[in-house]
Amino acid sequence: MAIVKSKLLRQIYQNYPNFLKKDLKKFTEIIIGEIKRSLKRGDRVELRGFGIFFTNIQKARISRNPKTGEKVHTPEKKTIHFKMAKDLFNKLNNEKE
Repeated sequence: MAIVKSKLLRQIYQNYPNFLKKDLKKFTEIIIGEIKRSLKRGDRVELRGFGIFFTNIQKARISRNPKTGEKVHTPEKKTIHFKMAKDLFNKLNNEKE
């Protein structure tokens, strides 16, 4: 099951009831916005203990429409990749640190 932003905010609020919901929402928006802006600039984003987000450039190519077999030009585009931190990997796989 995926976690959505509203559920994440609800969990944060339950753990930190001293903060106002609107402040937690603004804080979350700022963090996500900064990650987006950094990736758009081509910078890498490292969250210690969680992982690294980085972009790769996928070259322009000629691909095929699988339905018709027609050749289609696919332009160059950026893709986002994620590499998890060793700590997170160990926690997910129940390995001792």
